[in-house]
This record gives sequence, C-alpha cells and structure tokens, in this order.
Amino acid sequence: MRIYAAMRDRLFCVRTGISRTSEQLSGHKIECVTANEEHAFCGTFDAGLFRTGDGESWERIGGDVLPDAVTAVALSSHDPAELWVGTEPSRVFQSTDAGESWDEVDGLSELPSADEWSFPPRPNTHHVRWIEQDPNDADRVYVGIEAGALLVSRDGGATWTDRPEGARLDNHQLATHADAPGRVYAAADGYAESDDGGASWNHPQDGLHHRYVWSVATDPGDPDTVLVSAAKGARSAHRSPESYVYRRRGDGEWSRIGEAATAGSGLPTGEAVYRYVLTAGERTGEFYALSNTGLFRSRDAGSNWSRITMEWPDACEEMTARGLSVTAE
Repeated sequence: MRIYAAMRDRLFCVRTGISRTSEQLSGHKIECVTANEEHAFCGTFDAGLFRTGDGESWERIGGDVLPDAVTAVALSSHDPAELWVGTEPSRVFQSTDAGESWDEVDGLSELPSADEWSFPPRPNTHHVRWIEQDPNDADRVYVGIEAGALLVSRDGGATWTDRPEGARLDNHQLATHADAPGRVYAAADGYAESDDGGASWNHPQDGLHHRYVWSVATDPGDPDTVLVSAAKGARSAHRSPESYVYRRRGDGEWSRIGEAATAGSGLPTGEAVYRYVLTAGERTGEFYALSNTGLFRSRDAGSNWSRITMEWPDACEEMTARGLSVTAE
C-alpha cells in the first residue's frame, strides 16, 4: 500500500510493502490530499496544487488558473484522469486530463445562500472544504462549503441545488459508497445522512455524545458500518485537543471506539488528541486514522487498531492532520 498522510506543514508518503517513509512538501500549509494508482495530488493554502506520479517528486500544476489556496481535491472513481478542486474563496474547478488543463465550474457565487457563507476565524471569506462525486452517477457531485452550505449537482456542475432540506451548513467531509446508490454521509456540525442523493437528510445522533464531527469513512464491504471522528466543539477539535472516534452499524446507536491516550496501545482518543482524519482501505473492515498521535490501521472495522511504523517527529504531536489517502502501489 501507499499511504499519503498530510499534517499541517508536511506530507508523509508511506510505502508499507517496503517499509519506507519519505517526507514531502515540508513547510507548505497543507490542506488536502488524494491519490489513485497513477497520481497523487496535494492542495496547499500557500502554493496551490501539487502532483506526483511516484510519491517522491512533486510539481506545482494549474498555477495559471488555480489560486494559491486549494482547500479540497477529489479524484473521480469513474475516470482516473478526472479531478475536482475547491478553493478559498469558494470556487470549484475540474480537470479531465490529470491536471494538465482546467475549467472553472460556474454558478456557485450566484446561489441564494452565497452571501451568508463565512469561515468564522476569517469572517470575510469561506472555502470549499470537501468535494464528493457519486460512485454510481458521474453527474452527481456534492460540495461542502465551510461554512454555510451543502451544494448538490445532478448534471456534473452545470446547475446546483443550494442547501437541500435537512442538510448541515458546516460540512467538513462527505462520503459515498458504491454499494449504496444515492447514499451520502456528512461529517459536519452534527452527523447527517441522505438516502436520496442529497435531496433530503436525516440526523441519526443517538449515542453520539460529541457532535462536532470532522471526518467520516465507511467500511469498503459494508455501507452500513460508519466511523466518524468527533469533539465537543471546534476548540476541542483544533486548538485544545480532546477528540474521539465513534462507530455505527446499521440502524443502531453510535458507540465510542479507541481508548484513553494514556493507555499506550490501540487508537488513542480523549485529551491531548486532535480530531482524526479517517479513510477506508480496500478490504472489508479496513480503516486508516491520522492525528497528532500518529498513523493507525484497523482490519476489523475499528475494534482493534495498530500503529503503522514510521518515524513520528515531535513537531507533529502539536499539529492537526489535514488529509489521508490510501492506494495500491
């Protein structure tokens, strides 16, 4: 496996098959990362978008079109060369040739809620936090604005539905599942789920005692098994760390997984832990988790976790995780 683990000012490329880790893009303000077997892309807040084919040599791309602040990046599951990018201020761009050329997706600034979008630490701006393309319908695209809206397109970005019924307003991460057509999962200011392609939303919260939800991932073999990372609020997630991981199966309640950070094994949670970034692996039950405590893997849907061996710099212990992507070599 090749794992791209993004911390606030550096990106780790971890190759598990040969037990090798390299540190890339050091010093940049990293925002997001995604990868497939052909390329990886990393968005930064200070230098735009970077691309690599081998995980070692990175080049900046899209500099004549894309702004410096790239806050979301997503590869299509329908076409390995199709790429979506979100920025600050909130704009969306699309490439169909792995980043060689770009087109801006029009219409976001004209949406009814656009004047209300605001990122509280910087109230005069906002950004695209997440882009998710439906694995069963290439024309259906979901965009989370931080903060202010969920946007849904059913025609590849030509038109948008603004704030569909029940959608959260502060969406941090979205997920879909190939085995659950029309289902969307949202980690936001509370958890939300849609079963009709984002047209309407429900909010299963029972057992979820921390409702500032940052990241969501679904079991590759079971769309009814969902993991989220959560905290009491933004401060606990990002500044005065105390964060947790929860799991939900079927229609059941959420249950907390992991253990106290002082326990020394398994997945650390609680005090001194910044919110995890989660992603699914390729096999049933396989999940990965990244935070200031390190990089972890579970092969049994989150019941047990092991630390992926790599040198963990002291500086990363005081740093939030920014993105996580896993792909085959």
